[in-house]
Amino acid sequence: MTESPALITRTSEGLYCPAADVWIDPWRPVSRALITHAHADHARPGCGEYWAVKDSEGVLRQRLGQTIALNPVDYGEELRLNRCKISFHSAGHVLGSAQIRIESKGQVWVVSGDYKRDHDPSCVPFEPVACDVLITEATFGMPIYRWQTGAIVAKEIHDWWKGDQSRPSLLFCYAFGKAQRLLAELKAIGVEDEILLHGAVESITRHYRAADVNMTPSRPVSELPRHDNLAGRLVLAPPSAHRSSWMKRFKAPQTGFASGWMAVRGARRRRGYERGFVLSDHADWPGLIRTVKESGAKKVYVTHGQSDVFARYLREKEAIDAQPLDTLFEGEND
Repeated sequence: MTESPALITRTSEGLYCPAADVWIDPWRPVSRALITHAHADHARPGCGEYWAVKDSEGVLRQRLGQTIALNPVDYGEELRLNRCKISFHSAGHVLGSAQIRIESKGQVWVVSGDYKRDHDPSCVPFEPVACDVLITEATFGMPIYRWQTGAIVAKEIHDWWKGDQSRPSLLFCYAFGKAQRLLAELKAIGVEDEILLHGAVESITRHYRAADVNMTPSRPVSELPRHDNLAGRLVLAPPSAHRSSWMKRFKAPQTGFASGWMAVRGARRRRGYERGFVLSDHADWPGLIRTVKESGAKKVYVTHGQSDVFARYLREKEAIDAQPLDTLFEGEND
């Protein structure tokens, strides 16, 4: 019996499904694109048509242009493109993030996009999806990466912030996903204090509020008088603002960084922060293994980060046909 042709192939434009004539998170402009989420390495400008989950529409239009031809869909809604059945399922990564399921002629493939398995009050939880072939990320695909709960990390951040009320607390985190998760995690542990936001964080946070995500009160730091020294205030800002002219308004701030990379010894010092908090919007090592097992996939392609390590583990320890797959996905957020 001859083997069925691959439902998804790698082209110069990215991952392509010939049966549906559609690309998934293409790297270059194409005629039709299915988008797993609105991070810049997965949603690129210039495509003729886009399909994505409704909750991601605001961020996609902000980043790609208000007039893009966007077809918003619900989680679980079934589309038909040519000979394929296509549906989007929650990835638990950021607002509107999805895994994309494609079915044709008895084959089911799932492209995971970026995902996490931990509870996150700012996201719809991850949904396991059964498939024959899984294309999974492995940003943190090494055994050293094992996350604590968001509630534990939020308490650590709260204690750090409140532990020094004599100066501002600047917490650096990625503007889309991580910052809003922090606002939601702090709210979930009972924090009601107003948190100040860098403009890049504020512009994304408004889309989360439009989606009724429950977060602490916040407002842009730019709304406060320039002469206010902001002692005792917590400010969320993107890493690009660290050591920039924007920081000049803060008098002797304490600085921290929230990222999965803070699990690596020495990462905080190399990046120049006083304190590191381990919080990621990607799956940790146990989460990756759990996801592959729950999918039931007989073949796995691994992208991002530690793809060689994770693929080798799946082959040697789980007896799953797995191999790395080179992509241009860069893991914008962690």
